[in-house]
Amino acid sequence: MGADVNSSSGDASIYAKLVAERVASLSSWHHDWSGLRVAVLGLGVTGFSVADTLVELGCRVRVITGAPDPERERLLDVIGAEWLIESDDEAQLADLEAFDPELVVVSPGYRPDHPLTTWATARDVTVWGDIELGWRLRDKTGRIADWICITGTNGKTTTTQLTAHMLAAGGLRVTPAGNIGTPILDALRDPQGYDAIVVELSSFQLERLGEISPYASACLNFADDHLDWHGGPEAYWAAKAKVYRNTQVACVYNRADPATERMVEAADVVEGARAISFGLDTPPSSGFGVVEGILVDRGYHAERRSEAFELVTVEELAERGIAAPHMVQNVLAACALARARGIEPGEIARAVLSFAPDPHRAQQLGEIRGLRWIDDSKATNAHAADASLRALNDVVWVLGGLLKGVDIDELVRTHAKRLRGAVVIGVNRAPVVEALRRHLGERPVVEIADAERDPSGIMAAAVAEALAIGRPGDTVLLSPAAASMDQFESYGDRGRRFQAAVRELE
Repeated sequence: MGADVNSSSGDASIYAKLVAERVASLSSWHHDWSGLRVAVLGLGVTGFSVADTLVELGCRVRVITGAPDPERERLLDVIGAEWLIESDDEAQLADLEAFDPELVVVSPGYRPDHPLTTWATARDVTVWGDIELGWRLRDKTGRIADWICITGTNGKTTTTQLTAHMLAAGGLRVTPAGNIGTPILDALRDPQGYDAIVVELSSFQLERLGEISPYASACLNFADDHLDWHGGPEAYWAAKAKVYRNTQVACVYNRADPATERMVEAADVVEGARAISFGLDTPPSSGFGVVEGILVDRGYHAERRSEAFELVTVEELAERGIAAPHMVQNVLAACALARARGIEPGEIARAVLSFAPDPHRAQQLGEIRGLRWIDDSKATNAHAADASLRALNDVVWVLGGLLKGVDIDELVRTHAKRLRGAVVIGVNRAPVVEALRRHLGERPVVEIADAERDPSGIMAAAVAEALAIGRPGDTVLLSPAAASMDQFESYGDRGRRFQAAVRELE
């Protein structure tokens, strides 16, 4: 939709308005997207899925990114997308301006104040995230899936997997997608389509959510995280709260977490949508909870004021390795979402009892050299580490990494009595070591000081120091309370290297 817009600023404004109106009207796969100039910011798994989709729709696509990715660059050439790999922001900005996009689609990691997105906003160029684009394209097949959306500071991935597992047990064709690893656009382009898509949403994706309307939604919990990205706790809360907006059937929240309840109370939902709570206590009507060691549903029982459906027992969860309190909460939240979609209690029970959690989530590694070893590398923030520490005593804590602007002092103070000692890794060690020494007194705090050490060497040193601190019967817990990218490729890489170092002790 090109045009000569050099005649005057007034003409340019009119043209920009016409372009924005055309873009806003594109709300179906079957609309005419051909020739639309779209800049895609970022070339990770999400950025490539966006580019691939838009090329298929007939758009002219230019990907702009700072990180080389030879494999995806070759694929961009194959599909016919243009691309620029350039680390300098000014060079990227000049390229974006020369391309003159009519739409910008932003990968989740780009902050709202990134120079490229602020350039677009200042010129009234429409900016979407991948989730809004996906919502507009959800009708590619004749089988339009219900979206069940899940966020929270912690537990998102496990709850997303559990919910999808339960829906599949009920006979639905379902897939998890979004922040869990499979881009939403890849799921939507499956030629068979789905009955439901369980969409894990990060706060970055929620920042640019757009006008979607989930069938059911949940915020599992809320604690400070990504404050450097969002600019403060209020903005982070506001992003998470968007998950409930326009929910059709059920808003599932954590009744032990008032922040999530406030989100539901403030949400503008579809008329008739219900608020359904979950928690570890005896549930009220319209709630899920635990009664005498049994997980129960009082949300969807016809006589919920006086009766409840029995789902599974905590003892059965223990046999599956998912009986820690935070894991029980995840199970209850997934049960509530699955029940909202009509899955029967017996089908839910069968799904739970056949579920296996992913690695690096409080993963038990066994007893070696008289110590119990646990890999909880997925605990990339203080809230997640808090959940793991609450279930343990006599802990040698391995922690540290990128703190993302969060003060760790309160976490250390809360659990100091549980700690035998600590081993600190990561580039942001100073505040962690300071907090530990303040609250642990004479108990040992060991710093793995060489930040440039090979990742395997970092973990080998950390495991050796933990072994030296621990006493028979203690637990060594890798629960970093921090992101991993300072020294490792990902939390998975961090966990795998920890496990490899532990195995060397056998």
